[in-house]
Amino acid sequence: MADSSFDIVSKVDRQEVDNALNQASKEVSQRYDFRGVGASISWSGQDNIVMVANSAERVLALLDVFQTKLIKRGVSLKSFDTGDKEPQASGKEYRLVGSLKEGLAGENAKKITKIIRDEGPKGVKTQVTGDEVRVTSKSRDQLQEVIALLKGADLDVALQFTNYR
Repeated sequence: MADSSFDIVSKVDRQEVDNALNQASKEVSQRYDFRGVGASISWSGQDNIVMVANSAERVLALLDVFQTKLIKRGVSLKSFDTGDKEPQASGKEYRLVGSLKEGLAGENAKKITKIIRDEGPKGVKTQVTGDEVRVTSKSRDQLQEVIALLKGADLDVALQFTNYR
């Protein structure tokens, strides 16, 4: 029997992020506490989202609204990085830039393979290719154990499991 395998990837559904951004923008335009403070949220380039308001507290409230919308749309907050979460003063307004994180960086891929090697079932092989990790085994049950192990692990990235065969 041939080996079974699956891929571990970290991807973001851009359409869901765009929908969450549009919902947050609409809520900001309608909420009373955001009236007259110049609050806005928008795309800046391909991967960045800019939040602007006239005070640091309003920018953080805007971030909270956006994160709530991301959660409701099923996008992990691990894939949205705001750095130090400290709004920067820019003239009379404050702005906070957040970016989307996609792909498994080298150190995260190594961390995942180390977890599988140390705590996973014996006979499971891992292979890092680009920004994904392929896991192979003779037994599909072992692959299910690896998926459960990684779902319970505390990692800095949002993981998806694809190409399960």
